[in-house]
Amino acid sequence: MKTSRYALLLLACFLAACNSSSKMTSAPAIRTYNATAAVGDFLTISIDSSTQTITYKNLTNGETGNVPYTVNSDGTYTITDPNGNLLAAYEVPGSALMVEAANAGPQRNSDALITAIESTPASISTFAGHSFNYIQFRTAAGGIELGTVTVDAQGDIQHDGYWPFGVLAQQSQFSGGTFPASSVSEDPSGNYFTINESNGSQSYVFGTQGGFFAVDTGNGTILGLPKAASKAFDASKAGTYTAIYYEKPNAQMGQNNNESGTPQEGKASVTIGSSGQVTVADASNNTLASGTLTAVADTSYIYDGTQNKLTDPLYGMFTFRSATSNSQQDVFIAFQGNAVIFSSFQTALPIQQNATYTYFYGVGLK
Repeated sequence: MKTSRYALLLLACFLAACNSSSKMTSAPAIRTYNATAAVGDFLTISIDSSTQTITYKNLTNGETGNVPYTVNSDGTYTITDPNGNLLAAYEVPGSALMVEAANAGPQRNSDALITAIESTPASISTFAGHSFNYIQFRTAAGGIELGTVTVDAQGDIQHDGYWPFGVLAQQSQFSGGTFPASSVSEDPSGNYFTINESNGSQSYVFGTQGGFFAVDTGNGTILGLPKAASKAFDASKAGTYTAIYYEKPNAQMGQNNNESGTPQEGKASVTIGSSGQVTVADASNNTLASGTLTAVADTSYIYDGTQNKLTDPLYGMFTFRSATSNSQQDVFIAFQGNAVIFSSFQTALPIQQNATYTYFYGVGLK
């Protein structure tokens, strides 16, 4: 399913804090972006509004182009790419760019939504001495993961995560690891760096306008969010958020990390009350999830202060569990500025290995 122009606008506003009017008047004619696609592609993209051309390079699969675009009445771009790689886009100039793409992925045969962020200086020293919460969105292996990332003063990276799908795979739901500073390679541009993993793969790390970071990996997209000062829910985050989401119902893992199930995208609403009551509903007003937020720090099956679970309380990350006699759903919520980031993993009870499951994730703007 192609992503709607509404979706492009919403996600662009999320990343750029919807300050499009001032950006339009102050942005230079040539803007450069780093970009990540959900299928694991990392790209560099440049837009020249004086000639109305887009130059792109997919560092993952080698696709390149310099192509013209036209501006539509709604502000979106129609891209004329003879190779059929880039199709349409929406830009908040100098901040964020969302692109509908085809021919993405290692085999150059996947449709994908590309999220592009203005190229800004980002090196390992940018994040040294800081700790972040993270959320990972995937298109296999249960879809979601959350946890913590710490970069020490020397640039060594330590991560610790919670993987809901692990309960079905008969694996631990908790895992962690380290990347030594020696695994980091700074790009000559100074705008991103790569982490060279022991299995030979690379992840690309770049900063965003909101003070957080994004990582393009072969296993999905990671958003790194600054930790909150307190575990308590901030009532100022209450309200109704208009969202888009990705869902894969009745999925099941097969061999070679292949996941069955037919994904779908759509509009949603996320309503949050002043005491943390949450309802997520689709465009037909069908409830996808409902419950009351509890801090991950107070959720003993995820964090209890021991080394057997998450080692960090993830201040700023919330969850709730809804269970019936035959199903269990875990929902995770985080906030970034005026946006809510949400995800869910649901499976049948009693838990059985290789059972089917449903997950969704998305972003909403208040």
